[in-house]
Amino acid sequence: MTEALEKNIRKVVPYVPGEQPQNPDVIKLNTNENPYSPAPGVARVLKSMDADLLRLYPDPTNGCLVKALADYYELAEDQVFVGIGSDDVLSMSFLTFFNSGKPILFPNVTYSFYDVWADLYRIPYVTCALDDQMMIKKEDYFKENGGIVIPNPNAPTGVYEPLETFEEILQKNTDVVVIVDEAYVDFADGPSARTLIEKYPNLLVVQTFSKSRSMAGMRIGYAMGNKELIKALNDVKYSFNSYTMSRVALLCGVEAVNDKAYFEEHVKKICETREKTKKALAALGFSFPDSQSNFIFAAHKSMPAKEIFAALKARNIFVRYFNKPGIDNYLRITIGTDEQIQALEAALREILLQA
Repeated sequence: MTEALEKNIRKVVPYVPGEQPQNPDVIKLNTNENPYSPAPGVARVLKSMDADLLRLYPDPTNGCLVKALADYYELAEDQVFVGIGSDDVLSMSFLTFFNSGKPILFPNVTYSFYDVWADLYRIPYVTCALDDQMMIKKEDYFKENGGIVIPNPNAPTGVYEPLETFEEILQKNTDVVVIVDEAYVDFADGPSARTLIEKYPNLLVVQTFSKSRSMAGMRIGYAMGNKELIKALNDVKYSFNSYTMSRVALLCGVEAVNDKAYFEEHVKKICETREKTKKALAALGFSFPDSQSNFIFAAHKSMPAKEIFAALKARNIFVRYFNKPGIDNYLRITIGTDEQIQALEAALREILLQA
């Protein structure tokens, strides 16, 4: 490859996803997937799907799923945007809204795709340090910027910020889009920022089917906000790829939204297991911020996280380890079934006794 050719190739340091082991005997607690099956209606759609329909393009407006989400959240249909997982929605949002040339702001410990998208789209950015409790310092977001993106609850910490914090940030940033990334909000004790949409036209709230709705493999994400923001997102989407959602994903997504009872039952089950897991980890000598998500971000008082990670992996138990400054002594542990967590506890007890 010539030097001149290489200079014309866009280069970025890519996002590194969690491992996806193929061994069915693995206890997989490393990518925050839901341990329970999707709503029963999803299986019915998959079994009854007419394969002949797949020769036809899907609805470019994603109309049936947009309507289902709008009805569920009591919004107008022009306040909802649907994409291929929340990563697609967030990436499209960066491309659509962060074009001022001023740096965007997000936490220094957060979802590691944000800086990847910023680099990919040539968007300058500044990261803002978390405090000693792993919470954001709202004043850091009061300075001039080109946009803001903050997860709530945050990842990988699991910390939930009260809505009052976001109200102050929105009030101080009326001329830029503020994105609240709520991939884990269904597991939190507090409300979604969706309740602020009517009050703040610069607010975009992004959620996903991957966590609380057990559909990480289907890739469905969505945004809610002022109709002008949603129109701008759709304009960019139609300029990029008109047919983003498959027919199968649209129909399965509608079934998942419509089965509210199943959704609430399994979210509750995961939250109950999470609280039991906190007690068990604390008893084993771990400390962690108070997670309001479907994972716990834990550090042990005496044994390095990297060693625990390797010892668990040797026992076919996968958790997430981030080899990054400031968080390299933490493990992010997804909440699985009670049985999976019991196996994790037994393995940790054995590992720590041998240390």
